[in-house]
Amino acid sequence: MPEVSDKKEEISEKEKRVRSITRLYYSNPKVQEALLSFAKEREVVPRYFESFGKRPDTLQYNSDIMGLVNKGATSFHASEEIWHDPLSINSDMNQKELTECRKSWDLLIDIDSPFLDLSIDAAIFLIEELEKYGISSHGIKFSGSKGMHIIVPAKAFPTEFQGLQTKNMFPEWPRAIVGYLMTQVKQKLSSKWKKEPIDFDAVKERMNLSKEELVSINCPKCNSTAHKKIKVFFKCASCNTPLERPDYKVTAKKLRCTNERCNGIFEVVKSEDYFLCEKCGFSTLNKADVSSRNKVTVSSKEEYAKEFKEDTKTELIAPLDLVLVAPRHLFRMPYSLHEKTSLASVVLDKNELISFTPTMANPLKIVIKPFYKDAIPGEASKLLEKSLQWKIETEPKEERKRISEEYVSDFTGVTEEMFPLPIKKLLKGLQEGRKRGLFVLLTFLKSLNYPNDYINQRVHDWNKLNDPPLKEGYVKSQLDWNFKQKKKILPPNYSNDSFYKDLKLIDSPQKYKNPLVEVSIALKKSNANQAK
Repeated sequence: MPEVSDKKEEISEKEKRVRSITRLYYSNPKVQEALLSFAKEREVVPRYFESFGKRPDTLQYNSDIMGLVNKGATSFHASEEIWHDPLSINSDMNQKELTECRKSWDLLIDIDSPFLDLSIDAAIFLIEELEKYGISSHGIKFSGSKGMHIIVPAKAFPTEFQGLQTKNMFPEWPRAIVGYLMTQVKQKLSSKWKKEPIDFDAVKERMNLSKEELVSINCPKCNSTAHKKIKVFFKCASCNTPLERPDYKVTAKKLRCTNERCNGIFEVVKSEDYFLCEKCGFSTLNKADVSSRNKVTVSSKEEYAKEFKEDTKTELIAPLDLVLVAPRHLFRMPYSLHEKTSLASVVLDKNELISFTPTMANPLKIVIKPFYKDAIPGEASKLLEKSLQWKIETEPKEERKRISEEYVSDFTGVTEEMFPLPIKKLLKGLQEGRKRGLFVLLTFLKSLNYPNDYINQRVHDWNKLNDPPLKEGYVKSQLDWNFKQKKKILPPNYSNDSFYKDLKLIDSPQKYKNPLVEVSIALKKSNANQAK
C-alpha cells in the first residue's frame, strides 16, 4: 500500500505548512479587523484543516479569532445570507422559519474552475456584465486556490420587487441572477479560450482528458463534427494500374486489377487520412473519389483539406462552474487562509485581475483592502429584472406544470433498473460539478417518492464514488433542506446543459425532456407486462 502512505505524507506536509503560519498570520490586527468587519450579522464557521466546526457560530471579538486558531482553526467561512441573529438559526428550521430569521442576502458569485486562468477570465467578463447594468459596488477576491469570488451587497438590490420582499426570495432570485449571468459570459469565455494555446499535458494531468477527446474537426460548410477516415492507395503488381479506395478496411482478401487486360492483384502502396462530414457530405476528397470508388481519380481540390480545421472543445477544459446558491451556503471569508495552498483569500481591484498571480496572495505580504463596498440603494434593480425575465422565458411555468401533473403522481414500484442512462452515469460518481450532481440526484430521488432513509443512504453511497467526495457537512445540509421542502422540486430538464451536458451525463439531445418522463414510461411498460 505505498500509494496510500505517500498520500498521507503529502497531506501531512500540507497541514504542517499551513499550521506553521496560522498563528502568526491571524495575530495580525489588520487581518482580524477584516474578518470581524465582514462577519457582522453572518454565520461564520471555522475549518480545522479537513473538517468544519459546529454550526451555527459567528465572530464578535478579536479574541474569538485567536481562540479558534489556538484550537486548530485554519480558515474561516461565512454565509452569503445576513441574519438578524446568526446564533438563533439551526438545521431543524423549515424554510419559513429561516426566512423569518433572514435579514437580507448578498449576491455571491463563486467561480470554481480547475484552472486559475479561466477563473480570472470569467471574473473579468462577469464584472463587465455587472457594470453594464450600472453596478459599481462589486467586490472581488481570490479564493485561495483556483477560483474567484465576486460579491454584490444586499443594499444594491431593491427591498421589494414585483410585490415581493427581496429578503424572502432566497435562493430563487440569486440563482436566477447567476444563471442569467452565466449565459452572458459563457460564449465570450469559450471564444477567448479557442484562441489560447492549450497545454494538453497539463489538461491530461488535471482533468484526465486526452488530446483526442479535446480536439474535434469541424465541417467548414455546416460546422458539424467531421469524422476522420482513411483512403487507401493501391497499385497492380503486374501492370502498375493505380486505384484509390476511400474508407476502405484492409483485410487478407486481395483485390483483382480493374484493367480488363490484366489478371494481376492490387497491392497496398500507402494510406492517408481524410475528413468527411456525414451530415452534409462535404469532404477533403473530390466528389468523384466518393461516388465512383472503382475509378482511378486524382483529387483536384487539395484545398478542401485546409478548410477542415481543428477545434478545441473548450467547454470540456473550461467548465465554468458557478457554484449553486443554496440555503446557509458558506464561502471562504476575505483574508482567510486556504488549507491546501497556504495562500490568503486576498481582495483585488478590477485592474489587478488580468495580472494576478498566486504570489500576490502570499499571507506574509498582503495589503488589506475592503471587499464589501457601500452600494447605491437599488443599483442592481435592472439586473434583477432582466434575470427574472430570462428565467421566465427559459423555464416556462406551463411546461413545469405539465411535467409535474402528468408524470409525478405515482411512482410506486420504480426500481433503479428503470433509471435513465444519465442518472445511472451520475450514480457512478463525478470529478467536476459534484454540487450540481447532488442537486440532480436529490430532486430526482425525492420526486420518485423514495423514503428519506433510502435517499440518505443512496446519496452517501454516491458521494463515496466522487473524486474527491463532497464534504459531509455540505451533503448533510442539502439532505436536511430537501427533506423539509413540502413543495416538490423537480430535477432539471435535459435541456439545461449546466446539469447534464457539462457534467458529461449526456452528449446529444435526449428523446424526453426530463428524467422523470423516462421513469414514468419505463414504469408503465413494466406494469403493462406484469398485467399480461
